[in-house]
Amino acid sequence: MGRIMQSKVKVAVDAMGGDHSPGEIVKGAVDAVNERGEVEVFLAGRKEAVEQELSRYHYPEDRVHVVDAGEVISNDEAPVFAIRTKKDSSIVVALNLVKKGEADAFVSAGSTGAVLVGAQLIVGRIKGVERPPLAPLMPTLSGVSLLVDCGANVDARPSHLVQFAKMGSIYMENVVGIKNPRVAIVNVGVEEEKGNMLVKETFPLLKNCNEINFIGSVEAREIPHGAADVIVTEAFVGNVILKLYEGVAAALMKKIKQGMTATPLSTLGAALVKPQLKKTLKDFDLSQYGGAPMLGLKGLVVKSHGSSKSNEIKNSIIQCIAFKEQGVSEKIAAGIALAETI
Repeated sequence: MGRIMQSKVKVAVDAMGGDHSPGEIVKGAVDAVNERGEVEVFLAGRKEAVEQELSRYHYPEDRVHVVDAGEVISNDEAPVFAIRTKKDSSIVVALNLVKKGEADAFVSAGSTGAVLVGAQLIVGRIKGVERPPLAPLMPTLSGVSLLVDCGANVDARPSHLVQFAKMGSIYMENVVGIKNPRVAIVNVGVEEEKGNMLVKETFPLLKNCNEINFIGSVEAREIPHGAADVIVTEAFVGNVILKLYEGVAAALMKKIKQGMTATPLSTLGAALVKPQLKKTLKDFDLSQYGGAPMLGLKGLVVKSHGSSKSNEIKNSIIQCIAFKEQGVSEKIAAGIALAETI
């Protein structure tokens, strides 16, 4: 019998973005290619620097390509100006691969502002999508939840939040595999009459939206318990939730490690529980979930943390597989088009 050919998932990677580029970015890309046979990567960046990093590893050379890009956009540059003037930057070159259909997805740990602007100007929004949101997966006691938006639209309107809920539901159902995902809006209480003007105006719109499984408001303290599958908010609150989540998790892990090595007896006890504790803590390690996809674009754009190491880059690339295989962009486009006809 002949071998079944795997459909390739082509990912353009900004090799020069992030605090640890190009080293950790290249390592993450190589790890992704070595782990998943259907992944093909295009590393956009300064050719000499990228090739020097690649020389450290063994990988299938037919699935790793270097695309020369001589410029780099830094975090302190004005995003719109940088995208329009630095045509040979790693971000612009990689995004153009997606625009031209030469890549299915784009991954970057570089300037968030430049990625958000470039994604909309170069890749482009799906027709009918008002504001593409950033939507990271967050670990909970019962699995994961999608936080949408966490950094793209700080001044969102009610209609934007309704679209966030729809796009988030499509993502959770098709990429994570949660059927009929529960949708909730972040609020200061669970009662319908609570909240600021944005929440009060959005609540009835979500309640009357037949395309989603809206369960009401969720307080921030209930998010880690898995109270909902899709957490809807505007980007200011979403970013605060995400950063606090990360900070508390890191501080808690540090405190646990300190406590477990405080005395000879606690060190002995630590040795006994270490395997299970390591597994538990790994569940709350955000890097294993990859970056935040930007929903509502004509192609997949994934924004990883600026501090990303190779593991997060690898997982950001791997998450592109399910996104392409499940046709998430096409399903979002169909969902938005259907809503416009109703």
